[in-house]
Amino acid sequence: MKTLDHINRPSKTEQKVAIKSYAALSAALAHIKDVETEIEIEETQDKIVIPSRALQLLGDILKAMSEGKPISIVPVATEVTTQKAAEILGCSRPHLVKLLEEGEMEFIKVGKHRRIMFEDVLKYKQKMKEEQKKHIIDMMNQDEELGLYDS
Repeated sequence: MKTLDHINRPSKTEQKVAIKSYAALSAALAHIKDVETEIEIEETQDKIVIPSRALQLLGDILKAMSEGKPISIVPVATEVTTQKAAEILGCSRPHLVKLLEEGEMEFIKVGKHRRIMFEDVLKYKQKMKEEQKKHIIDMMNQDEELGLYDS
C-alpha cells in the first residue's frame, strides 16, 4: 500500500473520467440496499462481490478526483512517525514532540522512537481547526464591538 510520501493531483483526463463515473456510480448506489453487491468488469467479464461500503468509498474517491483533489487511502489504525505526523499537522517535528510530551496526543514508544496513531493525528488536526475557527469568530466579534466594521 502506498504511504503519504507522494500525493499527486488527478490529471485533467482522470478528472473527466471521474466526473462521468461518479454520476453513474451515484445513481447505482441509490438503488443498492444489500450489504454486498456484485459488479462485473466489462473487459474480462469477471464478476466480483464486494461490500456496498466499498462502493460508497469508491464514490467518495471519484467525487474528490472529479474536483481535482488528491487522494490517499490510509488505514485509520496506522501508526505514523513523529516526522510524518508533523507534516500532516503542518508543524515542525520538535513542536510535535513537545505536544506529545505535554499529553496533547497519545503515543507509544518503539525503542527510542515515538509512534502516533494516524486517527489521533487527524482528531488533533480537527480540534485545532475548530479552535482556530472559534478564535477567528471571537476576533471578528471584538472588531465589531469596537466599531471597526463601520464605514
